[in-house]
Amino acid sequence: MQRNGIKRTIKRRYHFYFWVIYFVFNVMRWGSYFGDFMYSFKSNLVEFPLHIILVYINVYYLVPRLILKKKYTLYFLWIFLSLALHYIIRSGLNLWLVTEDIWPEVEGRLAPFGLNHILAVTIGELYVLGLTTAIKFTVDFIKERDANTDLRELQFQTELNFLRAQIQPHFFFNTLNNLYALTLKKSEKAPYVVLKLSDIMKYVLYETSKKRIPLLKEIDHIDNYIELEKVRFGNYVTSKVEINGNIDEVAVVPLLFLPFVENAFKHGPSKTGKMKMSLNFTITQEVLHFEVINTCAPCDSFF
Repeated sequence: MQRNGIKRTIKRRYHFYFWVIYFVFNVMRWGSYFGDFMYSFKSNLVEFPLHIILVYINVYYLVPRLILKKKYTLYFLWIFLSLALHYIIRSGLNLWLVTEDIWPEVEGRLAPFGLNHILAVTIGELYVLGLTTAIKFTVDFIKERDANTDLRELQFQTELNFLRAQIQPHFFFNTLNNLYALTLKKSEKAPYVVLKLSDIMKYVLYETSKKRIPLLKEIDHIDNYIELEKVRFGNYVTSKVEINGNIDEVAVVPLLFLPFVENAFKHGPSKTGKMKMSLNFTITQEVLHFEVINTCAPCDSFF
């Protein structure tokens, strides 16, 4: 809530800066043209609210409701009517509040309501309308880009959390139970299991928060997982990891391959409990190929 309030404050501040710069620019431009900066100041002060009204109607009403919905004919009709009304009100206010001669030094077609005067005023308004519309589209584009970036980041985090969840909880319970049994037996394997489990937990806690990690780290993590599963299955499991090509510079999403390895252990052991598994990582033409080959229990055991 506070963040939204800060954003609104910053937005209003930028709007204020824009209009101050625009006002000063117009005063200086027309003051130089007329040779009378006081007249230019008073004239622009009278017209200034009309500029603001016209711009905000265009930016916050006409553009979203007509341009973005591709109602171009209706949009240009509204712009034409708005400019005509703006010109009449603007000229009337100048005649009433500033001077009877809007452009004191000119006559004829350049005088108020003359063709050239109408064109000059209209082009000036079209300039500010075009500028503010371009700013509007640019800001909207940046907002949409940032929103898409946030969405992709959220999607990445969701997928990463899903991959984290794929490290099945029973794996940790089984490993801890195995570790407990080994400590009771005072087995020399206990420190080895603690070390491997520590490496796995460190990887999950610290490495998986990154968008990309070196493939070598991912393979090390898979090796640690396999070694702990071997403690559970004993000598019934044999495995090998093959790497073909240079993977030193290859980066991948963390935990991308582990679910396949878990699945192999889940469905791999045969009726005798024995299992063979082979993992192959191959780089060909900047494409990473990953293959898991494992023994499988007879299909009829699932029916």
